[in-house]
Amino acid sequence: MPKAELRASAYDAIIIGTGQAGPSLARRLAAAGMTVAVCERALFGGTCVNTGCIPTKTLIGSAYAIHMARRAADFGVVVDGPVRADMARVKARKDAISGQSRIGVEGSLKALENCTIYRGHARFVSPHEVQVGETLLSAERIFINVGGRAVVPAWPGLDQVAYLTNSSMMAVDFLPRHLVVIGGSYVGLEFAQMYRRFGSEVTVVEMAPRLIHREDPDVSATIQQILENEGVGIRLNATCIRAAKSGDEIVVGVDCTAGASEIHGSHLLVAVGRRPNTDDLGLDRAGIRQDDHGYIVVDDQLRTNVSGVWALGDCNGRGAFTHTAYNDFEIAAANLLDNDPRRLSDRIAAYALYTDPPLGRAGLTEDQVRGSGKPALIGTRPMTRVSRAVEKGEIHGFMKVLVDADSKEILGAAILGTGGDEVIHGILDVMYAKAPYTVLQRSVPIHPTVSELLPTLLGDLRPL
Repeated sequence: MPKAELRASAYDAIIIGTGQAGPSLARRLAAAGMTVAVCERALFGGTCVNTGCIPTKTLIGSAYAIHMARRAADFGVVVDGPVRADMARVKARKDAISGQSRIGVEGSLKALENCTIYRGHARFVSPHEVQVGETLLSAERIFINVGGRAVVPAWPGLDQVAYLTNSSMMAVDFLPRHLVVIGGSYVGLEFAQMYRRFGSEVTVVEMAPRLIHREDPDVSATIQQILENEGVGIRLNATCIRAAKSGDEIVVGVDCTAGASEIHGSHLLVAVGRRPNTDDLGLDRAGIRQDDHGYIVVDDQLRTNVSGVWALGDCNGRGAFTHTAYNDFEIAAANLLDNDPRRLSDRIAAYALYTDPPLGRAGLTEDQVRGSGKPALIGTRPMTRVSRAVEKGEIHGFMKVLVDADSKEILGAAILGTGGDEVIHGILDVMYAKAPYTVLQRSVPIHPTVSELLPTLLGDLRPL
């Protein structure tokens, strides 16, 4: 439809997308007296609420419950009869919890004073005009919060077979006989362990020489051992991946250096990365710059190269997590509304892998510290020497902390073990405070906890 025939509406701000940054920003802007247009083409809440954190961690909760039920005898508990997963009920629980969050986000925005919701795909017409259906919206401030989606590579034969992604996995209400997961990183490994615990045969195929290759080799090796101990098959160094249909089975060609060159499975999950939802936004018409991977280029305060346009969340390539997206909102709001010059560069990299046990990560890896050439100290401790882990019967993993030998500041940490996703925050807080590690070393944590071992760990540092 020609621009002249569109219904025109002007606002103080337009927000495209309702992931973790968008709704919170809408509330702050509206509370400041601005009129806000919020555009959403699909489900309110974005990836985290609908296909990411909330539903997957709910499924992981169910998988943990069945795993512990099978281990009941280890704790002196008698369970009569076989333990199995009712996948329809597992999915229903996941849907209810995810749905509550989605309804909450949508309801709060619809009830927000000074805020108007537009349902449909928003596309730029000019630097400060956005078209949604037959409506032309304009504003001096536009915030892009469109998230990302699974990468689907052009492997031979993949378009000829049925495959799943992290999004379509949310509709699965049955137990796959043999789930083949291509991708040995965060998303793939969480689904692999989860479905193995539900009762599926599972094989993970990874092109790299080790799992989650951005982590240190000891982390990769320990996680691989944990998964293999639970019966997950691991195929590394997979090259020339291809797919084909053979009767009721999906055949994945891997050409690995060891083992059979083909894997026969009932279902295929492709989990090899994410890409931004920026390819159909009309960014070229606004003159908004993207990098070679489609991410919107932003500065240290999330501004694009076009004045009055910001990019928040996964689509800017500066963080692929719910917590980084929410922090993007905080940075944008602080600069725009609070005269508080917050910056992306103030953020310390921190995240978790929600296998069981989980991996909590903050700051630099051991490999990165070694590569920096800085004089550094390291402390490690196996979870077998953490009494809380022994008491819980969850002794897999280890703790590792790296310290700058000169400044005494903590450079990074990896807590792979029970509660690791929570324990890491004690370290992260000290890092943000830029305090020496001795502050944490001399603290008096509660016994019995996993965190109580941090002072002991830091008291046993050695040169890296």
